[in-house]
Order: sequence, then structure tokens, then C-alpha cells
Amino acid sequence: MKILITGGAGFIGSHVVRWFVNKYPDYQIVNLDNLTYAGNLRSIKDIEDNPNYTFVRGDITDGVFIQDLFERHQFEGVLHLAAESHVDRSILNPLEFVQTNVIGTVNLLNAAKNLWKDNYEGKLFYHISTDEVYGSLDEGGFFTEETPYDPQSPYAASKASSDHFVRAYGNTYKLPFVISNCSNNYGSHQFPEKLIPLFINNIQQKKPLPVYGKGENVRDWLYVIDHAHAIDVIFHEGKHGETYNIGGFNEWKNIDLIKVLCKLMDKKLGRAEGESEQLISYVTDRAGHDLRYAIDAHKLMNELGWKPSLQFEEGLEKTIDWYLENQDWLHEVTSGAYQQYYEEQYEGR
Repeated sequence: MKILITGGAGFIGSHVVRWFVNKYPDYQIVNLDNLTYAGNLRSIKDIEDNPNYTFVRGDITDGVFIQDLFERHQFEGVLHLAAESHVDRSILNPLEFVQTNVIGTVNLLNAAKNLWKDNYEGKLFYHISTDEVYGSLDEGGFFTEETPYDPQSPYAASKASSDHFVRAYGNTYKLPFVISNCSNNYGSHQFPEKLIPLFINNIQQKKPLPVYGKGENVRDWLYVIDHAHAIDVIFHEGKHGETYNIGGFNEWKNIDLIKVLCKLMDKKLGRAEGESEQLISYVTDRAGHDLRYAIDAHKLMNELGWKPSLQFEEGLEKTIDWYLENQDWLHEVTSGAYQQYYEEQYEGR
């Protein structure tokens, strides 16, 4: 089987690429990534020489390029993870999110439709989305696969739109698809603009820890390797045309999570207990900041047998250890030097 994985040099994508390359040596995995600021080939350096792995640099917003890529490689499956995903960036530049998340997705759908035409047997377009399309929850309740869409940020709106296009291609052209909507991911190799790696880095350097509002916003946290496993299960066993929610059953208020992170970091860095908490500073809340996300993943668990492998505290400790043990990766990402790796390894090949 030949599978295209988009965004495979990003945080979640790199874990998915590694999972599929290592678990399925008989599959040919093509990793397509444009290597923007959040794409880092060093994150998958360990599998770059595997015989069943190929990297292609390219932009999903280039429809001609995408069509040619599908024709050359004759993909039978697509795992679509490439996306602009940072809410703050979407507030500053919504059009960039429309281009990548909406136009890019439609280009991939068109290429799959044109290549597979009426012979859809053994083919699948798997679109990976987010719980943010559902909007915000109050104190009670959970997002289910039937929750109406109510996106509150430009990022969430762009992902909701791409979800609708995938379903529309399924309805109109009978394109075989599945969609999954996941909660907040955490783990190794995450670009340090997101909360956990940002705060790990800031605590190390004794920089302020900026908390939106009062830190009362609640998120459900999913270990990224558990997400990769869920994607594997859904790709191979999920029912076509269905949506599956993926969550970690780990709800935390931001401020409580940050305090746990501070406590663990103080212990690992040999600092006095409570020292890192002094770095917490409260800043003006983000515009349109959703109060609470919480995923009900029972459909995935009951129908396909998936479940999270780690308790949150264990996963968080593993994550901290990885960043502390990989200071070179973190330095290259924060300095921008990691972008030279592509030029050194791939330019001229």
C-alpha cells in the first residue's frame, strides 16, 4: 500500500509518520511537508533512511503540484494532517489559515478524486481535524461526534470548513473518507509556541510564564503517541463516512496544569519547591478564547477498541524528560537553525 501523509514533519505528523514507517515495513510512506516554521525534519531523522520512506517538500495550496504528485505516486491512502494550527496566529492572519486548511484540503480531495475516479476499492482519504470545530463547553457535557459545529476562532472556522468539504466530497463524489477530531496533544517534538513546550523552555530559562486571563480555561490533553495509535486504528478499521473523536479523558484547567508543570520542573532542575511558580504572570485574555473543551471518545473505544495508554502525569513527566534531554533540538527550533537541516540534507538531491 502506498500512503501519502501530509504535514509529516510537524508535531503530530512526525509521530504518525514514524508509527506507520516502523509498524508497516511493506507500506510505502510518502511524507509531504512544506517545512514552514513548525516543520522540522530532525524530528524524524531516525527513519529518514528507511527503504519504505520518502520525503517530498511541497505546498498543498499548489493544486497543479498536488495533482502531479498523486499521478506520479499512485497513492491508495491519504492521511491529511498538514494544517496551520495556532489560534493566535489565525487571529493575526486568517487568510493564511484559509489558504492552507481549506484550499489545501480541497486540492488534496480533487487529486484523490481524479486519481481514484470510480474505482474506490481499497482507497481512503483520512482527514485529521480538531475538537475546536465544536466551539466551547460550559462546566458540564462533552463533545460527541453529533455535537453541532460552532467554531469560535479563524483557526477553528478553517478546520470546520475543511471537515465540511471532506464530507461533501463523500456525499457528492462517493469519495471514501473518515474524519477524526482530537483534543489538545502533548509530547515530544512540539514547536515551542504551544503551552507545554513553551513553558518548559521558559521555566528552564527563568522567563515569565504568560497565562491568559485567570487560567480558568479547561482543555482535554491527549498523549501524541496515543493519537498516532488511534489514527492507525481508524485508518485500518474505521467505518467509511464516519467521524471518530479522539480524547485523553484528561481535563485540566490551564492554571492547574501549569502549577503541576512548575512542580515537576523544580524537582527535575533541583530548584526549591514553588520557585518556578513565581514566574507565572497573568496577561489579557485571548480574543474569542473558548472556556472548555472535553472529548467523549467512547465511540472509538467501544467500536474499535482503542484507549489511552498513559495517565496524564506519567505522560507529562515523559514529555519534560524528552525536552530536558534534547536541548539541541529545542535550541535549533527556537533559534531557527533547524531550517538549515533540510538544505544540508536534501537540496541538490
